[in-house]
Amino acid sequence: MRRAAAALLALTVGCVLADSAVVTLALPEILERLHTTVGQVAWVLIAFNLVLAVVARPAAWFYKGRDPAVLCAAGIAVFAGASALCAVAGSLDVLVAARSVQAVGGAFAVIGCLQLLVDELTERRGMAWWIAAGVFGTAVGPVAGGLLTDAFSWRSIFIVQVPIAVLAVPAALAKRRRSGQGLADETQEHLTQEHLTEERDTEERDTQEHHAPKHRVRIRPNIALALLSAALTAALFLFVLLLVDGWRRSPAVAAVTVSVIPLAALLARPLTRTLRSGPMAQTTSGCLLIAGGLTGLALLPSADLAWTIAPQALVGLGLGLTLDPLTLQAMDGRTPLFRHGGWTIAARHAGVVLGLAILTPVFTADLRSAQPPAEDAITALVLNAPLAPQDKITIARGLADQLKQDSGRVPDLDPAFQQLSVPAAEKPAVAQLERDLNLQLQRAATHAFRNAFLIGAALALVALLSLIPLRRGGVR
Repeated sequence: MRRAAAALLALTVGCVLADSAVVTLALPEILERLHTTVGQVAWVLIAFNLVLAVVARPAAWFYKGRDPAVLCAAGIAVFAGASALCAVAGSLDVLVAARSVQAVGGAFAVIGCLQLLVDELTERRGMAWWIAAGVFGTAVGPVAGGLLTDAFSWRSIFIVQVPIAVLAVPAALAKRRRSGQGLADETQEHLTQEHLTEERDTEERDTQEHHAPKHRVRIRPNIALALLSAALTAALFLFVLLLVDGWRRSPAVAAVTVSVIPLAALLARPLTRTLRSGPMAQTTSGCLLIAGGLTGLALLPSADLAWTIAPQALVGLGLGLTLDPLTLQAMDGRTPLFRHGGWTIAARHAGVVLGLAILTPVFTADLRSAQPPAEDAITALVLNAPLAPQDKITIARGLADQLKQDSGRVPDLDPAFQQLSVPAAEKPAVAQLERDLNLQLQRAATHAFRNAFLIGAALALVALLSLIPLRRGGVR
């Protein structure tokens, strides 16, 4: 039963941290259903990560001297309620507000789960479970979101989180300290020696916690976590947008495609055990792999999904090699543990916000810049098509209307062809024209995302530089 409770708490950590990216594959559908723009829909991601980054540190401070089980259960309950509100949101404003409340509950839940897992297991094993759950949730989030969106709708992403969180509330409360409820439940004369021993042990532990040394925050690993999270935003957000909104792949196909990243991340751990490399070698290799993978995504020769496998594998291996040792380096041996856990959560999600803030304007500006030459190429293809002049004019008008309607994003030209009526003899030429136009748009979209991927690669290299000490025995 104790292991089941610990597993539920770890699963809750994974769900909360998966929420930083779980809606990524659902964004195109949210964009369409809630009638918004790419820049506005990005706030579904930004709001959650920004609030989580801001609240994580105050939440950790609030845990000082209080029962972590009660606060953790409350945070999980708030997260569950906000998830339900996200599922029924009828507008972007409501969804963004609910995501912000989700993040507040998630911050208290994640930090509380850290303390409860350490209490339930040992410090090292509890931290390992907590870190692994966070890494797994971050990597798997887009895949789970894409499959749920394709099978049901974007709302199902939030619906499935509710029962998990509801089950985790009693799991957290089960760890409530006896010192806070023993005397309320039993009279003094019925306390056994075992209960008295538990009280004494709890008092000694609380005294030790009160007088434990407060270690300084390790700055460099937290900065590296922030920069790497910013870099990974390019792979976990922009690449998904390229697949669904740029290349017109279904959310399910995109989910299967991006599953390369979590699978590669899972392979990183046995790889490090085989190579027996140290933490610095792991993080150095990981930063270089992420930078290399993002550079590969920037230089894709075509929209063939096979070309994306190797770059994604590099990013996934880099993720698995960096997040574990950097989080451990930032927290290992640090007291109070929940304070330093709050710093790592704040750093990671501040990095996601940084990445979105830097990369979103870059690729939207490049997308706008790519529209005029893409429109010229579309016009040339229509003019050169072996069709009757009147049919060319009809197609051109339909395409112009569609381009105007989809301004600011990669246009979907299929509706313009679905409404077209041409003689049977011209249907093969029309089908070929549609394929050529879609290929042209895919090339334009791939090129529009190039600079953003390269900036992401640069952020990974800056993360590596931040790990190099400025001087011997310098700031950590």
